This record gives sequence, C-alpha cells and structure tokens, in this order.
Amino acid sequence: MTSPFGELLPGTQRALLHRIAVAQSEGRAPSVVAAVAREGHLVWTGSRSSVDGHAPDADTQYRIGSITKTFTAVLVLRLRDEGLLDLNDLLEKHLPGTGVGDVTVAQLLGHSAGLGAESPAPWWERTPGSLRPELSDVLGEQPRMHPVGRRHHYSNPGYTLLGSLIEAVRGASWEEVLQREILEPLAMDRTSAQTRAPYAGGWAVHPWADVILPEPSEDLGLMAPAGQLWSTAADLCRFAAFLAEGDDRVLSAASVREMRTPSVPAEVGEWDSAYGLGMQVQRRDGRTLVGHTGSLPGFVAGLWVSVDDGVAAVALANATSGPLTAVVAADLVRIVAEAEPRIPEPWLPLPEVDQSLLELTGPWYWGTYSFGLRLGADRGVELQPLRGTGRGSHFVAEADGTWTGLDGYYAGETLRAVRRDDGSVSHLDLGSFVFTRAPYEPGEAVPGGVDKEGWRGLRS
Repeated sequence: MTSPFGELLPGTQRALLHRIAVAQSEGRAPSVVAAVAREGHLVWTGSRSSVDGHAPDADTQYRIGSITKTFTAVLVLRLRDEGLLDLNDLLEKHLPGTGVGDVTVAQLLGHSAGLGAESPAPWWERTPGSLRPELSDVLGEQPRMHPVGRRHHYSNPGYTLLGSLIEAVRGASWEEVLQREILEPLAMDRTSAQTRAPYAGGWAVHPWADVILPEPSEDLGLMAPAGQLWSTAADLCRFAAFLAEGDDRVLSAASVREMRTPSVPAEVGEWDSAYGLGMQVQRRDGRTLVGHTGSLPGFVAGLWVSVDDGVAAVALANATSGPLTAVVAADLVRIVAEAEPRIPEPWLPLPEVDQSLLELTGPWYWGTYSFGLRLGADRGVELQPLRGTGRGSHFVAEADGTWTGLDGYYAGETLRAVRRDDGSVSHLDLGSFVFTRAPYEPGEAVPGGVDKEGWRGLRS
C-alpha cells in the first residue's frame, strides 16, 4: 500500500508477507493480520486466513490482551505530569482501603509491588468480571507473593489497582478517561473496550488435530485495565508511533521515554529483556525493541517499536495458542530495518553557537581515561570515551548553566564547568569526577593531588 512516506520495495513486501504466511500456517491460526509503520506512517499491511477468499484487514478488530496495560500506564503518567500524583506516592494516598496500600504507583507500573500474577479462581480471563465486583475479590486473601520492590513479578491485579486509581483521581470510569485522553487525540477510532464490527472471533485450536473450538469473550469488569481492549493493526501502528515520539496532546516525548526505560532488574535468565513503566523492553537481533505483548483466550498479539530504526510492527492472531505474535512482530521490524535501513537526516550546522560552550569541546581526561566532548543542539553536550568502551552519556542543558545526564552511567547526574577567577575553564565536574585537559593535570583540581615530580620514565 502507498503512504505519504513511500511504499516499501517489492522484495521487502514479499518478505513480510512470507513471514506472516509461515506464521499462520505453522501456528495453525484461523487468521493473522499484521502491519508495519515507518517514521510514523503505515507502509504495509498483510493478512492470511483459513477461510478461502476472505481475510481480515488492518481495520479488523482483534482482542489485544495485555497491550491494554500500556494504555493504562499512559493514563497514570498523565496524572503524574499534571501534578495530581507522584510515582513514589503510596497507593493508600489515592486509593485507600485496598489492604496493599504500602506499594508505590511506580512499583505497580513496573510489576515490582510483590503482588500475585493472577486473581483468585475462577480464571479471570474466561469468566465474567461480575464475579469479581470488588478489589478484594481481585486481590484475594493473600495478594502478596514477594517482598515489595525486591523483584519483577508480573501482576494483572496490579494493573486493576492502577485502573481504579485512575478512576479515583479523575472521577470518571477508566473507559471514559481512556477514550477522552488517548483514543480521541490519537484518532484511534477502531480501538474500544467492546467489539465494533468488523471484528475477529476468538478460537482455540486442538493441539493434536486440525479442529477448532470457539472461545468465550467476557467483559473483564475491574480487570479491564489489565487486558480488556480490542484494536486493529492500523490503530496499533498509530499507538506505536506515539510510543516512539510522544505527542503533547497525550504525553510528552520525555515521559514516553521514561516509560521505555527499564524500572526493575530483569529476572535471572532474562537479561535480554526488562520492563519499564507499562512497557516491555527487549534486546533482539542487535536492536532494542519496546512495546508490549498480549493474549486472552482466542487471541494473541504483539507490538514492537525500534526507535533507532524508526520502524514499528504489529501482529495479531485469533487463536489461543497460535503463532508467536511477539516473535512475528519482531521479525517484521527486522526485515524492514535490514532491507531498507533508515536514511539519516542531512547534516546541518547549528543555527548559532556560544563561544563559551565551544571552548569546552574536544578531549578531556578522567585520570588517564580519554573522553571527547561534543556540542549538540539546544546547548546540550555529549561526552564519549575516545578509546574502547566506557561511561559515555548525552546531557541536556539546564537554566543554571549545568547539564543533566540523559542516559548511561551518568543518567540524572550533573555536569558543570568549573572556572577560575579569570573566567577560564579549570576542569569539568561530573558527579564528583574531575575531567582535566591533560591526564592528571597538575594543580588543585585532581582529588588527592598530583605527584610534584610529574610523569617519569623507567630509569627516572
């Protein structure tokens, strides 16, 4: 299909179609639909179906399960950005009486609150939400499985609490807030809590025979913020573009970047994956993917974005244990990123330069380690090792003339230029580390001082 950005090459399109055809065939799914976006534009859609002559398209609704959690997390971050709560607030402050009020909002977002993975029986995904009318019915008699804040343990009840938190602070239902604050601004008019035709039916496929069984589709009630939504491949590509770049009508780029940042250590054996604030982070095929996966009886879904490549992909199927849609979506990103790598923007000089900043550029030394400092846009700077690997970071300029680290070891740390009485630069101070123009430059800047005899040879 065409787009304002230009369609993919025929060879790329065929590779994408082949990948989902294999997924539908080997995964034994009644249908699979997928879509790819590049630089925020939908550039490809495809589908495969077991019904001859009929296949879903990018506007056919599928249930997306836990991808719903990312929407819920966005709503919580909006409350934070409006100053209505802090991520370090205890749940009790905004939603009293739950019995687990000593966990923080951030711990719930990142699944480190120690709560159980599921609600008490019967299985909440296949039974009406009316069976769990109160939060106590969702949490059960023993809601805690682990010490608070000590480990990542995925929790569906945790996101039920976040949905109720949103309702308590906003004074409106989770579904109303979602519609008003995310779906309408992003023009996601094919995403909803209840089905809107056309939509796919959910099926179970027998593990030992090519026969199918319809799965029930329940309203999850209080559990809705953990997995209720129905959406389409096209709508989810719009959402993926937002997760890559932000949208000030919904959430700023800085807050979306915060969501994509790992919040707790990965489980042992899962060092290639982590969890941010309502978003999964995965290292695959040499690139970092962010997004979420989802499943409910009859449906599996995957959404991944490679921010560095400017590519997002969505894969949806209507089978309980069908294709590995998370793997399929990741493969679709890889196919496009490798076949048609991102074309960089033209290099342009800075519009203006402050000479006092320009004099800071060039080599600096932390002890004997060499670093290079480059001046960037908006008075920001970048400090990177000149040899091998090391603690490099990008820094954003602050109003007081300092810089704050954005990534790596120095994320959140303060960088400042220390000047002498005559205005010349003595050294850089980065979180107490001193960077000088020469390795162990004589003077008072280097902690512990420098040997007065200076550098020497073997026979000195």
